[in-house]
Amino acid sequence: MDNIVRDFFISLSQNKTLNQGAKKWGLRLGAQNVVAGTNVDEMIESVKKLNAAGISCTIDNLGEFVFEKEVALKAKEQILAVIESIHTNDLDAHISLKPSQLGLDIDLDFCSENLKEIVKKANEYNIFINFDMEDHARLQASFDLLDELSSTYDNIGTVIQAYFYRAKDDIEKYKNYRLRIVKGAYKEEESVAYQNKHDIDKNYIELIEWHLLNGKFTSIATHDHHVINHVKEFVEKHTIPKDKFEFQMLYGFRVDMQHALVKEGYHFCTYVPFGEDWYGYFMRRLAERPQNLNLLAKQVFNKKTNTLIGVAAAGFLLGRLTKRNK
Repeated sequence: MDNIVRDFFISLSQNKTLNQGAKKWGLRLGAQNVVAGTNVDEMIESVKKLNAAGISCTIDNLGEFVFEKEVALKAKEQILAVIESIHTNDLDAHISLKPSQLGLDIDLDFCSENLKEIVKKANEYNIFINFDMEDHARLQASFDLLDELSSTYDNIGTVIQAYFYRAKDDIEKYKNYRLRIVKGAYKEEESVAYQNKHDIDKNYIELIEWHLLNGKFTSIATHDHHVINHVKEFVEKHTIPKDKFEFQMLYGFRVDMQHALVKEGYHFCTYVPFGEDWYGYFMRRLAERPQNLNLLAKQVFNKKTNTLIGVAAAGFLLGRLTKRNK
């Protein structure tokens, strides 16, 4: 059943018509609970509140799979503006970005130049840049860009996706980087990725443990309290200091647990997405872990009536799409 739900939301994330419509709807379909606004000013206010609670942030200017240079250049300028805002407001925050938003699918050199400008500016302010890894078709090119830029700059890290067979080789190669370890959120072929939840979960835990013991700094991205409790026991058993790792969760998910982990003395970072291009991100978060739908529903139903109406509208929309695809 989980695979059916996952495939359903991944197919929704790739629907261009719905993606365009979502930009017109704004965040009225429940996504306002998990996306920190559509512009820099709204996002900065959200980050300030999180920082005040002792939570660090990684900021994602939403957008990906860009095929026009002018769109990629606009994204670059937006990210540069976010870097300036982090510096000006003295925020505890860094940047997460996707190479495909900056021209990976247009021209590799063009993308490299955009990334170089961003990394250089961030380096001047001692701000970390995380390369979010995407689907398998873009994976090696993204690692190649990471290799190219890290030969000059040391303020770069990346993501290891546990569902890929190659993940163990990648984590060993990049052990001296700050790494975020995730399960993976795209639909991949059996030839390159595990399909079974048990296999993915097993590899995920093994990657976390290996990097905690051998790596530079580990960001453990999960909402699963079982994984979190396992990590707590593992680091205590192996006397791994708390400044060698952090837990990460998505903005708007399991907020009480985020604050509880901070109170327990763990480093915590919230992944803060913002922007008009929120739809694909929102759908993949639901695909990535079907339980996220339950978490979102619980939080949404604690909001005001107008949010409930928005969720009802989303349910109606998804229902119509399902019937149309039958």
